[in-house]
Amino acid sequence: MRGLLGLLLPLLLLLLQPWETQLQFAGPRCRTGPLDLVFVIDSSRSVRPFEFETMRQFLVGLLRSLDVGPNATRVGVIQYSSQVQSVFPLGAFSRREDMEGAIRALVPLAQGTMTGLAIQYAMNVAFSVAEGARPPEARVPRVAVIVTDGRPQDRVAEVAAQARSRGIEIYAVGVQRADVGSLRAMASPPLDEHVFLVESFDLIQEFGQQFQGRLCRKDLCAEGGHGCQHQCVSAPGTFHCACNPGYRLAADNKSCLAINLCAEETHGCEHHCVSSPGSYFCHCRAGFVLQQDQRSCRAIDYCGFGNHSCQHECVNTFGGPRCRCREGHDLLPDGRSCQARDLCNGVDHGCEFQCVSEGLSYRCLCPEGQQLLADGKSCNRCREGHVDLVLLVDGSKSVRPQNFELVKRFVNQIVDFLDVSPEGTRVGLVQFSSRVRTEFPLGRYGTAAEVKQAVLAVEYMERGTMTGLALRHMVEHSFSEAQGARPRALNVPRVGLVFTDGRSQDDVSVWAARAKEEGIVMYAVGVGKAVEEELREIASEPAELHVSYSPDFSTMTHLLENLKGSICPEEGIGAGTELRSPCECDSLVEFQGRTLGALESLSQNLAQLTARLEELENQLAAQK
Repeated sequence: MRGLLGLLLPLLLLLLQPWETQLQFAGPRCRTGPLDLVFVIDSSRSVRPFEFETMRQFLVGLLRSLDVGPNATRVGVIQYSSQVQSVFPLGAFSRREDMEGAIRALVPLAQGTMTGLAIQYAMNVAFSVAEGARPPEARVPRVAVIVTDGRPQDRVAEVAAQARSRGIEIYAVGVQRADVGSLRAMASPPLDEHVFLVESFDLIQEFGQQFQGRLCRKDLCAEGGHGCQHQCVSAPGTFHCACNPGYRLAADNKSCLAINLCAEETHGCEHHCVSSPGSYFCHCRAGFVLQQDQRSCRAIDYCGFGNHSCQHECVNTFGGPRCRCREGHDLLPDGRSCQARDLCNGVDHGCEFQCVSEGLSYRCLCPEGQQLLADGKSCNRCREGHVDLVLLVDGSKSVRPQNFELVKRFVNQIVDFLDVSPEGTRVGLVQFSSRVRTEFPLGRYGTAAEVKQAVLAVEYMERGTMTGLALRHMVEHSFSEAQGARPRALNVPRVGLVFTDGRSQDDVSVWAARAKEEGIVMYAVGVGKAVEEELREIASEPAELHVSYSPDFSTMTHLLENLKGSICPEEGIGAGTELRSPCECDSLVEFQGRTLGALESLSQNLAQLTARLEELENQLAAQK
């Protein structure tokens, strides 16, 4: 009896050992390299309690053969029946002990067999980055092990194909009553390496040994010959190449190319971007320095250093500081000192008659009897002329508002070269369209400034073009003494200027002829669609001197010189102007005075030129 007990006791102790001890797989722990591994466990009602317990112990034993860790193999477990339940996700545990505790606490669902639903969940949820899976760019293999004992109650082929296309490697393990066709539809190719059929749950450890053999293949990176330029990453039965930071994998999947961050145009450098592998830095152009943000540039304030030695002003340039002289001075050859200059000795003062230097500035002079114009350079040649000038301006709708403003500006340019005063030139303005309106008569304004201000205030009438009616108004009213015209006895020339852009809607011949009979010198200015025959009928003879035309409102300023030479009595004698004999005493005196004035001006210029030459000679002598 004591001998029989001695034989049975070791056998009893063996049966009482924990199942996970019996199911541990022989051999050293498998070092697979980085791996994301999810077990999909069938816990339907067809799996009996003791069978489910065997599967639980199988999982614990398999875990002990894996190199588990955050940077090695991450493990997740889900169970399914008619629904799917996550036992723990990939990122939940990094210690094997914690995983084993969660598996021992597992309670079967004991319902239907919805294997397709479980694969869908594994693909969309279990292998997501949010659940702890590493991102696709890390190229860590994703492996799903599906353990089932029956036929699925939903479709598995389509969802399994979709999972495989996303890079998930599927092992299908069928136990006892499992449908082989369904297993083959789920598994990855080659099927003979990914489909396992086990006769009973008691023999499931056979799959564990085979699965461990699959995962624990040779480390191809360690054997060499992989060809990776930077890094080789092992995976079960395979490997892939990876690059160091700042590089990306080339098309051959082995070589590494430096990443040019400057080419991506997200660097934010204001001037230049200089690339280095995986990095970059900003650089500024010459004359600039990088600011604290290491991206923007500011100009270097060379003048602020205080060592420029400029006599007047220091100016920053990209090449360094440069000296500049104040207006009226020239920079000397030393590049720092300044010397006052006679501005009139330059060629750009623009004075029409005479330039007079005044320290750092100058002013223009006109001959006696002529007036300096508003530009401060030109002389008014109508100073001695006495004219009564009435302007008839077309305000019809064909002119258009923007062109009417150009017409008013043109009229003011005519006023600029006239000596407007009660004793000199008097100006009146009449606007016409379908009716006629006196904007201001001859006797209202006594200065050019007043006339120009009144012209700018004129409002556009629009409507038709009754040029004949305007001529009648001019003859009957505008040149009357009541409107400011001087008496005929004073023999002051009367000039009418008609400005129009088209054909008149009434007859112009009668009142144009009447105006000339009254001694009014008529000028006609046409723009755009103005009719030449009508302009000639309005104007005095010869038509070449009294008719002007411009094809466009914006280019009509070229007509000013013609009008200036015609309207001014000095340059174009109007009707009624007395001609003086050049032999008369007052003419000789006037000629003598002008000649002496010109000679005096030439003498002053000669003296200034002589002084300038002496100054240059002294400078040359000093340099020797």
